Amino acid sequence: MNNNTEQHENPEARARLISINEEGVRSQLSTLVKQTVEETLNAMLDAEADELCKASKYERSPERASTRAGHYTRTFHASAGPLKLKVPRLRNVPFETAIIERYKRREASVEESLIEMYLAGVSVRRVEDITQALWGTRVSPQTVSTLNQKIYGKIEEWRNRPLHVAYPYVYLDGIWLKRSWGGEVKNVSVLVALGVNEYGDREIIGVSEGAKEDKASWSSFLRELKERGLTGVRLFISDKSLGLVESIPDFYPEAAWQRCAVHFYRDIMRAVPNTKVEDVIRLVKTIHSQESRASSEVKAVFAVQRLREMKLNKAADIIEKGVSETLSYYSFLPQHWKHIKTNNLLERVNKEIRRRTRVVGSFPDAKSALMLVSARLRHIMSSKWGSIHYMNMQLLFDAERNNEPIAI
Repeated sequence: MNNNTEQHENPEARARLISINEEGVRSQLSTLVKQTVEETLNAMLDAEADELCKASKYERSPERASTRAGHYTRTFHASAGPLKLKVPRLRNVPFETAIIERYKRREASVEESLIEMYLAGVSVRRVEDITQALWGTRVSPQTVSTLNQKIYGKIEEWRNRPLHVAYPYVYLDGIWLKRSWGGEVKNVSVLVALGVNEYGDREIIGVSEGAKEDKASWSSFLRELKERGLTGVRLFISDKSLGLVESIPDFYPEAAWQRCAVHFYRDIMRAVPNTKVEDVIRLVKTIHSQESRASSEVKAVFAVQRLREMKLNKAADIIEKGVSETLSYYSFLPQHWKHIKTNNLLERVNKEIRRRTRVVGSFPDAKSALMLVSARLRHIMSSKWGSIHYMNMQLLFDAERNNEPIAI
């Protein structure tokens, strides 16, 4: 009783009783959180392995599809700190996990961000601070100078990977960027190829530097794609770049070429006064909304006559000379028309590239421009965009196998 009274009356004694080692508690909590997260993720990996094996570890079951072959350790960076994941190895089936896929997407994003910071002139010390704040991992000054070269190596490996499946539809386009050249700022073109593979999935299949969008640049790019294994192409979709159109038959003589209808509209609109744009665009869009190529050709003749009546002879000439190049898609399945009559699929990807490269302004050299564009494309591929089934390609193969007419 006396002791309690003394402590109550003595402020120093009371302070000693309620003092807490805040740093120690924080450290213990951090360790506890890290251990809990680590244990949870490893348990999830084990559960995914059991599901793939169709049996738990050491379980005897006639339905078992595979057995364990140990594991390998992979570091997973999280806000709680670096976690050690024990990724199971399976003997008969590949082990694919959503956890690791998320890690790959995050890793690609980190790599891209580090390249972008470097190209934007961010100091090494600032890169340290940013990586610590964003990812809980501090990149030391010694590693920043070599990190970009390592990242470039990974991107080059991805950019030059072999192509093992067929790609019936291939979209091609070039992106113009600014680069420093001998003290002057000049344009550089980065050529991009996007394919829809035999399974109907979208895939970035090529990216390369082109000094300019001429025949030499496109020929070099198409040769590179062919050497990496691009086969099974039925149709190329692109804008009317003369160098590209001239190069396609040299490497893929059996493939057809579709001129992007949207780019075709833009060419027409450049020859139309602003006061008549709305009327003309409504007129020309009817050409590509028909149920057959024959109907579209009839509609094109009507559009030409109507434009000449409106004294828009230049626009009429563009349609008359080039409309047939925009109707190649009618030779393919009607179910695919909306996807292959324009280059919009690749245009949306290019829009994202321009948004990401705009912050850099002028690149120090062509390699830097190519690497950042490639990093962005690699990131897009590893995102949800690359996992969405785009079209049913089996319909095309069935029609070809049965010699069914697919054109209307």
